[in-house]
Amino acid sequence: MKFLRAIVLAALPAVLSVAAIAQSGRTARTADTEGMILNITAFRTDGKSDPIRMENLYLYENGIEQKIKSFGVDPSPSRIVILVDNSQTLPTDVEKMKKAVMEFAYEIFEGDQLFVVAYDEKPEIIQEWTDDAKKLETSLATFRKKGNPYLFDALNASMSEVLLPLMPGTRKTAVVVIGDGLDRGSKTTFEKTLNTLQEQNVTVYWLRIPDRTGGAYRRNQPKPTAIIDQLTEGTGGKAFDFEKAQEAAKAICDELRRNRYFLSYIPVNTASFDARRVFLTADDGISVRAKTAQPPNVK
Repeated sequence: MKFLRAIVLAALPAVLSVAAIAQSGRTARTADTEGMILNITAFRTDGKSDPIRMENLYLYENGIEQKIKSFGVDPSPSRIVILVDNSQTLPTDVEKMKKAVMEFAYEIFEGDQLFVVAYDEKPEIIQEWTDDAKKLETSLATFRKKGNPYLFDALNASMSEVLLPLMPGTRKTAVVVIGDGLDRGSKTTFEKTLNTLQEQNVTVYWLRIPDRTGGAYRRNQPKPTAIIDQLTEGTGGKAFDFEKAQEAAKAICDELRRNRYFLSYIPVNTASFDARRVFLTADDGISVRAKTAQPPNVK
């Protein structure tokens, strides 16, 4: 495709290479004496102005209560990858997808940056890190609809080659997927995708487009709607209606800037070589979200 960022891709052949994912040994997890880190979304629903403190929170791993070591507001800027389904049969048009992406350019806060990737059989860089709305709008001319959606490969490549190089210095990372959750051909499995997202503490948000398969059974993986639910809930994110992209962009950017916290703890009475279910709750009047599992600490 003549509009692709050919120069960038030629100069960086490893960028967005699915093969590079398996070779990458980098990780953002902290499992030593400093403890495990969780990214938390928390806000009051009771109308009170009192700050949220760690005494208000209760954390469990595999049903065993864990002692919270530290908890505080994360004021750092956000790095948001917007991952757009470019496949042929997605039930929407290119102009609507462009408009949805641009809503984030209007809503990000000072210091935040966006990176746009579109995918069909392979992920393609549309725009590297920027906060320039005009620059972003120009780059979106490369959107088109072609081929099948290799969603899991695109998610893993975005983490491995776009987000991981920022870590551990950058803690507030998110992927916003625009699509219907269909994967048709990825080499990467759904389970590996979810585990990697959870391992790297990347939060997934979704602008949900109606399922083009009509809920058809998928061999060896969940249905598209279940994929959206499991990837967002499993990473502490949230799904929104694509037709309300403006509201979604505002909600996501506001949440990342105003309601994002970090929590640390040292796991006790749990085996780090097994996957551990994570459950976080809070006092009445406080809503909290976090990822739902710590993947096994096995390299």
